[in-house]
Amino acid sequence: MSDDSAVYLASGPRVGLRPFSPGDAEEFTARARESRELHRPWLFPPCTTEAYAAYAGALTGDPARAGFLVCERADGGAIAGFVNINNIVRGAFRSGALGYGAFAHAAGRGLLTEALGLVMDRAFGPLELHRLEANIQPGNAASRALVRRAGFRLEGFSPAMLHIDGAWRDHERWAITASD
Repeated sequence: MSDDSAVYLASGPRVGLRPFSPGDAEEFTARARESRELHRPWLFPPCTTEAYAAYAGALTGDPARAGFLVCERADGGAIAGFVNINNIVRGAFRSGALGYGAFAHAAGRGLLTEALGLVMDRAFGPLELHRLEANIQPGNAASRALVRRAGFRLEGFSPAMLHIDGAWRDHERWAITASD
């Protein structure tokens, strides 16, 4: 494999993680538009360059967030999805909440599973977090399977937890700690 350490923050056999950048707007939003059927009703990534600019800016400009584009190494670095750590709390808690999605052309190929492992390495390594949480709507079988494969445990159920697509949605709370 080529040395792509200058391109990626972390890489595995098939994917590399890199930060969001303004130059990714066209590709990211095109992939998001192509993936609407896959993502709905669970996820609403930005579909316009203006929305992408606000989204990426918030991820890169806020110390309580860390965003990673998941890129396919064998496909010239094409964007396959994203994994974000939101609501990072330091101090005694040292925790963050995950948000993620694969784009339709990459779904079901294990790329996000590999990427989530890389993000966990960064979260429990350089970011010095102790805990990651994923809040998942009960009907989202693909998302539940992803975190289960990564070693997350189901910790509970929260009715009307997050406001998504115009309504308060129930969520299951999944978590993993650095010691897991």
